[in-house]
Amino acid sequence: MRLHNIAINNLRRRKLKTAFLTVGLMVGIGTIVTLLTITKSMSSDIERKMDEFGANILITPQSRDLSMSYGGISLGGVTFDQREIRQADLARIKTIPNSGNISAVSPKVLGGVRVGDRDILLVGVDFAAELRMKQWWEIFGEAPESESELLLGSDAARALHVITGDSVEIKGEKFKVSGVLEQTGSQDDALVFAPLGKAQKLLGKEGMITLVEVAALCAGCPVGDMVSQIAEKLPDAKVSAIQQVVESRLHALDQFRNFSYGVAGVVVFIGALIVFVTMMGSVNERTTEIGVFRAIGFRKGHIMRIVLLEALLVGLLAGLLGYASGMGAAKLTLPFMAESENAALVWDMPLMFGSVALSMVVGIVASLYPALQASRMDPTEALRAL
Repeated sequence: MRLHNIAINNLRRRKLKTAFLTVGLMVGIGTIVTLLTITKSMSSDIERKMDEFGANILITPQSRDLSMSYGGISLGGVTFDQREIRQADLARIKTIPNSGNISAVSPKVLGGVRVGDRDILLVGVDFAAELRMKQWWEIFGEAPESESELLLGSDAARALHVITGDSVEIKGEKFKVSGVLEQTGSQDDALVFAPLGKAQKLLGKEGMITLVEVAALCAGCPVGDMVSQIAEKLPDAKVSAIQQVVESRLHALDQFRNFSYGVAGVVVFIGALIVFVTMMGSVNERTTEIGVFRAIGFRKGHIMRIVLLEALLVGLLAGLLGYASGMGAAKLTLPFMAESENAALVWDMPLMFGSVALSMVVGIVASLYPALQASRMDPTEALRAL
């Protein structure tokens, strides 16, 4: 009879202990798979949001600011040597080495205008780029399609007492309100948006840009390098990254990942102890069986291989079941932990192979001493139990 047949038959005859061993290792492997899958899925969800929503690089004119205070009282600041960003210079952004990571470039021109009896901040934008960057906008009506149309923030529309389809007059020109933004909770609610070219004419800033928002694909993109590259192309502008919130979230996920490793290590250690104790008990119960094997010519190495092969088979089964149960638990848990309801579960094949390999290694390592003890049994002493 071959050694692997002996090991399989031993596991079949001791079904309860085999199940106990399998469950002990399965819980440890399942815990690792669950925690790591949740962490990776949450990280992927945050990166996807950064890819789809909002800017993470801001370009503003270069200026020198002087902060003023007297007697410990801040008097505000004075800005001098103010430089403008020329719209024609924005084409240089597409020439940086990491231009492939740029998702959208949205230039803006800002200025105050008088509408009726109220002062309103007018923002000129490229609506195609702006709508691509701010996909969370909900518009009652339509986005402007001509230079004679405007998009109003909810607070601005309320202050001017207008709704979609009404007209407003700015500097003697009439404009149609093509749409009103749903409340966003940001500064957008108080703004009036106009096509970029028209706003530049109204504000007397033809060919000039107040600021530029750049959305970079952030799934592993080098935002810091891109900031430096854009700054080299636009020396008269100040380029900065505005991703502190996402970075803090990813830092929290890193901490959660480290915590996951710690918890998983403890659970795997407990699983290894279960394997060790169970295998030791199994060896002590099989004293007579081992003695017979030794009496009919089995060597010490054969006995060790039988015990280790049993542990290997249990580890393989526990690894497969642990990965399956861990992914199932992650799928049930992810909706409660992720920020968005449609967060996708990340299926990681290397994690599957790694979890199975880890289970098999833990099973073998925990069974080394019991296998060594079994191989050292004196066949004479073992046969006396017959």
